Amino acid sequence: MGAELSDTQLWLALQEGQSEALGMLYSRHAGFVYAIALKTTKNTQDAEDLTHNIFLNLPQSSYNPQRGSLRTFLGILTRSRSLDLLRSRAKTEHTLSIHHLDLHPSSDRPDRQLDREESTQQVQNALSRLSEQQQQVLHLAYRDGLSQSAIAKQLNIPLGTVKTWMRRGLIQLRHNLQDRLGDR
Repeated sequence: MGAELSDTQLWLALQEGQSEALGMLYSRHAGFVYAIALKTTKNTQDAEDLTHNIFLNLPQSSYNPQRGSLRTFLGILTRSRSLDLLRSRAKTEHTLSIHHLDLHPSSDRPDRQLDREESTQQVQNALSRLSEQQQQVLHLAYRDGLSQSAIAKQLNIPLGTVKTWMRRGLIQLRHNLQDRLGDR
């Protein structure tokens, strides 16, 4: 395979199982994908992770050469995945920050202080029902601010394992807090 092949030809080769086509597409478009991810997330590690995941999942993606260029598809996909990551992180940080709210408790009305203490207890109870691994990765991500890749390195486990534990932990945490959160 050579550099003279079009993106469409490389895509079709990739669909036929020619893995070297993925390497060529990566060489052509990784910088573009990374730039969009970095601009959107403003975090180099997140941009690297997103770039890696976009290309890992490219063979199974819904790209259709008849609907537009691969570059355009990658740009839209990257921006969408970046925004999904930011939304997910913001939602989780909001949920986890409930038990960190301790804004001038002496000036609060007693009923608000009781609500806050009750919320804190509910979040702590919900967190305590997660597995040790789930608690650990969530703690490292949301309290220590580590990326999934950094967590994988620190714990010396595969990145996919970190992602699985985090996703399952967040799903379980949401389930555990469902009564408190309602249908938000």
